[in-house]
Amino acid sequence: MIIIIAMPIMLAMLTFMIYNSFIKSENKVEQAYSSIDVYLMQRFDLIPNLVECVKGYMTYEKETLENMTELRKKYLTNKNLKDGEKLNNECNKILLNGENYPELKASEQFINLQKNLQKIENQLQAARRIYNMEVNIYNNKVNMFPTNLVASLCEFKEKEYFSAEIETQDNVKIDC
Repeated sequence: MIIIIAMPIMLAMLTFMIYNSFIKSENKVEQAYSSIDVYLMQRFDLIPNLVECVKGYMTYEKETLENMTELRKKYLTNKNLKDGEKLNNECNKILLNGENYPELKASEQFINLQKNLQKIENQLQAARRIYNMEVNIYNNKVNMFPTNLVASLCEFKEKEYFSAEIETQDNVKIDC
């Protein structure tokens, strides 16, 4: 008699546990998809800003180098001590901005840009792998016995794996 009463209760509890595991797994798939979205937004928002920053820094360095060259040329043309002192003060003002003439530092900005690009691409690749792993776990539950019984009863359907479209498989084009 106890078995007859306990059996439906245990079956109901098992069904609720399986149902909850589907909800948990579905939430993990959604979270993983959201991570891909976050990294894609970073890629599309951050990369152009980094490129513009590097472009701006390159312009600054070019102008600094041109200014230093012009001041040097003026001094060499005049070789007047009073003008030389004035030109030297202008040079010092330029150098105080952190430039070590004639060494250019834009290359460091390019290296930083390259590192950031690589970091975002690696994070995006990892997020895609995690998403596909979570989809695999979820799809296994949808297809395997006994969880497939609850899946069909509650209309849980298979999720699609992430696969990049042809356009998104190409490298990000950066125009400096």
